[in-house]
Amino acid sequence: MDNCTTNKYFHKFSSDIKGIALPENFTYPFDYRPHELAKLASQQVQDYLKSQNGFSHDFGLTDPKTAAASGKMFGVLIVEQKNGEIGFLAAYSGKLENSLYSSYFVPPVYDHLDENGFFIKEEKQISAINQTIELLAKAPQLKVLNKKYDWLACSVDNHIKDFKALHKANKASRKKLRKQADDNLESTKTLELYQNLENQSHYDQYIFKTIKAHWKKRLKPLKSAIDKHNRRIANLKEERKLRSAALQNKLFAHYEFLNYAGQKASLLDIFKHRIPPSGAGACAAPKLLNYAYKNGMKPIAMAEYWWGKSPSSEIRFHGNYYPSCKSKCEPILNHMLLGLSVDPNPLSLIQAPSKLFDIVFEDEAVIIINKQPNVLSVPGKQNLPSVQIELAKQYPDIETLWIVHRLDMATSGIIIFAKTKDYYTFLQKQFLDNRIQKRYIAVLEGRLAQKNGEINLPLRVDLDNRPMQLVCYEHGKDARTHYQVLDYSDYKTRVHFFPITGRTHQLRVHAAHPNGLSCAIVGDDLYGKRDERLFLHAEYISFIHPVTLKRVEFKVEAPF
Repeated sequence: MDNCTTNKYFHKFSSDIKGIALPENFTYPFDYRPHELAKLASQQVQDYLKSQNGFSHDFGLTDPKTAAASGKMFGVLIVEQKNGEIGFLAAYSGKLENSLYSSYFVPPVYDHLDENGFFIKEEKQISAINQTIELLAKAPQLKVLNKKYDWLACSVDNHIKDFKALHKANKASRKKLRKQADDNLESTKTLELYQNLENQSHYDQYIFKTIKAHWKKRLKPLKSAIDKHNRRIANLKEERKLRSAALQNKLFAHYEFLNYAGQKASLLDIFKHRIPPSGAGACAAPKLLNYAYKNGMKPIAMAEYWWGKSPSSEIRFHGNYYPSCKSKCEPILNHMLLGLSVDPNPLSLIQAPSKLFDIVFEDEAVIIINKQPNVLSVPGKQNLPSVQIELAKQYPDIETLWIVHRLDMATSGIIIFAKTKDYYTFLQKQFLDNRIQKRYIAVLEGRLAQKNGEINLPLRVDLDNRPMQLVCYEHGKDARTHYQVLDYSDYKTRVHFFPITGRTHQLRVHAAHPNGLSCAIVGDDLYGKRDERLFLHAEYISFIHPVTLKRVEFKVEAPF
């Protein structure tokens, strides 16, 4: 029977799609707008999630505060079967209700949880080693040995301490006698006394060595027994380490991915120069593509979206579309998309405005500019135009123009440049001392109930998905923002932001995060939804001028 009609993971569209044109190229997975077919497929999967009764995963949609509530990334892949039929596949990242399998979603690339597979068997052996290590570490005999050794060692320390005190007193006494002999005794008697005192000193040293040797002999059997016990634990830990590394490599070798060109590569092949990150290959996108290739389906378009409660550190809005992750998926998908005609990176298509910036003010110390949106502050990896390079062209007589602070590529507004290093250092110190006054204007998705307040969420870079930032109370840097509502319109809120600190993406994360304002800035393609632009503008700055030493201020109205 034809596989095209029997594949249970191939889903037909429930609505008519005849009038929807197929895309010319496959989706660029790291920055995209979902195709209309991907939106329809996503909606169909979401309808299934709302109505299904095959599993009971708590997505936190009813009560996000429950301990078990957790959202999940889902993905859809529009495919064409060998008979020309268009439909879609669906997948979830990781596990769902602690399972890798579902009757609706494609299976994993490799099932490492198979009870009869090598991974589970070897994990059981490693687990047995862990249990043995734990038992040895908590063994009653080790506790007794350590207690005896500690008690005896304490006795040794006290005994030696007492003898050292006596030795010190004897030494002081001998010193005193030597001085008296020098003053009062005849020559012959002085030599005899000196000899006696020298003999006493040698005797004290001999007794001290004898005492130490005695106690060392007493401690040796206890120390040997403890060392023997600890060596056994250390050997087991080394065995565990070697077994774990071997198991990890074997697992990586079994995760194999096809591409459109028919080539196969394992995680070890793909991540040649580093250890694959945890969970690599378990995301929705690699699952979907691998299943499609194995079953002779041609990928047409793809989209991934978040369903349910947002994680505590990342920013994920229920129902929003998101790009594939960089650390885990980018190397894998770079392999898997070989042979497919893929859309270019939208960043490479960005047309910089004919004028990157306007000069707001200039004197002998500083240049104040108003940067346009979608323009880099400084040169980046994409080799796109930047304010710093363009400004340097306009001022060829200045050896170095020092950028005092930066704005995200998507953010417009005021930036300060210093004409000398001394002026730069003077201005930078004001930033470090929080003496620079800055104000941004932004438009937020949603209506804020509280008219003003302060957001305090520490931030650090997402190491698995740069340049994204995470809220992290353990390793994050202090990040604080004051805000004030200006007005409302069309379920949007216009606000002033007053950053107290200056962390990367601070305003964007503080606006979007559930523990912040939970209203992403309009047009934020990293933490919210793409729009015509990011509605964030640095409109005001005030600082102490490095020459006049007087406070100056500059304002540029927002273009929105």
